[in-house]
Amino acid sequence: MSQTVNKVEIFQTIAAQVAHGELVFSTGAQLALKLRHALDDPDCHINTAARLIQAEPLLAARVIAIANSVVYNRSGREIADVHVAVALLGFRTIRSLAMALVARQMAGRSKVPEYRQMVDQLWEHSAHVASLAHAIARHVTHQDAEAALFAGIIHEIGGFYMLSRAEEFPGLLAGDFTEWLEGGEIAVGRAVLAKLKVPESVTGVIETYWDGFLAMPPVTMADTLLLAEQLAPVPSPLHRLDNKAPEALQKASIEMVIGEEKLSLILGESAEEIASLTRALQF
Repeated sequence: MSQTVNKVEIFQTIAAQVAHGELVFSTGAQLALKLRHALDDPDCHINTAARLIQAEPLLAARVIAIANSVVYNRSGREIADVHVAVALLGFRTIRSLAMALVARQMAGRSKVPEYRQMVDQLWEHSAHVASLAHAIARHVTHQDAEAALFAGIIHEIGGFYMLSRAEEFPGLLAGDFTEWLEGGEIAVGRAVLAKLKVPESVTGVIETYWDGFLAMPPVTMADTLLLAEQLAPVPSPLHRLDNKAPEALQKASIEMVIGEEKLSLILGESAEEIASLTRALQF
């Protein structure tokens, strides 16, 4: 049986196992999911949210970091209290951060250095995409910036789960990622998004992202995500088949004219916000 057939079958197997079984998470990710579930309750009190956040040090550190980012902290006064940070950010942003922890920890810490490097690069890429999507939504496409941030954080979540299973299937990551891009990403990604009960409004955006068609000029939430993907300075390690180098894609995209302005000028004015938010998302 050829390697191509093996990979296709493996991706289908992983997707089926997700659909019919349970995802296994670290303790930190389980706490993050418990937090997200609590935040879905309209009667959830800020003290409850803060207590759950404080139970997971990684999440608490990121909540404080985001609250001190240029995007959310216009006053510049340092915030060190989780309760104050939650009040400033609001529950929607906290939900996104909870899912960020789930995505980042989903792949675990492999004993294989190559796998660990791929996971780290995939998260760095996701942080850049999320930050860029937030800025593009605010200043270019005029979409919901918090929804754009959330979509950017989880748009590669299927990839994180696939990497978590890679050691079970020798050769899965060998060569390029033709089979992943031509069907594996969608099959596994759909299964993981469904299992995590990600809202249809967001899964619809990611479905369109998988189609890969970026409208010119960009106007929709999916366009926002696709443009952020192209502009991300750190490429996804799972998308090694692009015909153009990442630098070429970035240059072509950033010269896009939005209304009467160039995208480069718009993003230049938001550079500090983007950099600050990207740093804050680094788990």
